[in-house]
Amino acid sequence: MPPSASEKGEIDRLPSFRGYKRADGSVGIRNHLLILCINGLALRVSERIAASLEGALLAATSSGRGHIEPDLALHVDQLVGLGRNPNVGAVLVVGVDAATTAMISAGISTGGKPVASVSFAEQEEDMLSVLEQGIRRGATLLREASRARRETLPGTKLVVGVECGHSDATSGLISNPVVGAAVDLLVSQGATVIAGETVEWLGAEHILAGRARDPSIAQEILQAVERREGFASASGRSLTGNNPGEENIRGGLSTIEEKSLGAVAKTGSCRIDGVLAVAEPPAAGGLYLMDGPSFSPESMTGFTAAGAQIMLFTTGPGNSTASALAPTIKITARRETARRLPEQIDFDASTVSEGAETVLAAARRLLATIFDVAGGTLTFGEILREGLEVPTRIRGSL
Repeated sequence: MPPSASEKGEIDRLPSFRGYKRADGSVGIRNHLLILCINGLALRVSERIAASLEGALLAATSSGRGHIEPDLALHVDQLVGLGRNPNVGAVLVVGVDAATTAMISAGISTGGKPVASVSFAEQEEDMLSVLEQGIRRGATLLREASRARRETLPGTKLVVGVECGHSDATSGLISNPVVGAAVDLLVSQGATVIAGETVEWLGAEHILAGRARDPSIAQEILQAVERREGFASASGRSLTGNNPGEENIRGGLSTIEEKSLGAVAKTGSCRIDGVLAVAEPPAAGGLYLMDGPSFSPESMTGFTAAGAQIMLFTTGPGNSTASALAPTIKITARRETARRLPEQIDFDASTVSEGAETVLAAARRLLATIFDVAGGTLTFGEILREGLEVPTRIRGSL
């Protein structure tokens, strides 16, 4: 008799959840007004606008002038992508010059959601006028966004980002395999998952390439790691044989290769369907790798700008980083961490470490948590307002 779906770790179908259907066909699990600051010169007034509007979220860049290609395109792609994230119900763009403000606003509005803007140029450099108009226009947008209602939607609409930070031995041995098993469950039934941190493929890139859907994707995976190694070599550093984070060393990880073998466990065992640029939306359901930075806030912002509505974030001793726009489920397999940080860890996988639960059983429990959060339950990162978006850079400004 062939093994049952349960024995193979499969599920019949993903649960449905109650979310927000957007005009472009995407689905949100939250319905935020986003105050999108597109220039560092507008950061302080953007903070004040966001603080004046109930429930508004701020996403901001500290740069915004002097970009050249390919940095310019990356900058624009991330800002537009954040505005188009399906967890955003409406967007107020706050900028300095009129042309850039209009360009970013137009890029977001093609997705069909309500967008307004205010710029220093429009208000003749009067910060107080920018503040007043920003609050007025934001209030109108917030009222409009609040008319959206949750409806029952298929679980295949989920786009999930997977991340790790402050890893230790339990991350690679337990937490990441639990996430990987959940990834397999999600992808096998049509959902989308994005994993990134290219440097943390180093030493395991051949394993990922062996899972590629076709040889061209396998080559993209290998070339992405090669490029990152080249960046490091050009600066006089070698990535091979060392570990970039002292917290990882304290957690028992000796080299980047060792960390990579644990990190790639987050991707499960399913086929890899493509390699994405930072902020590039996946074309269809499946597992995708994003060629991006290994610093967690920048990595997750790339996922969010690509359309991820929710994050799975594994940690050993704890890590407070969370996405502002995508609820971030914090996962640990260290019992001491779960006990020490009960208002920061959302999912305790230490039961696997202690032999009380299998990896697959924990993955099924994690899947239930994912859909609970998708339906509206808040993560601790949301409750404690730990969320942040950090657009990445390639080079300095002119």
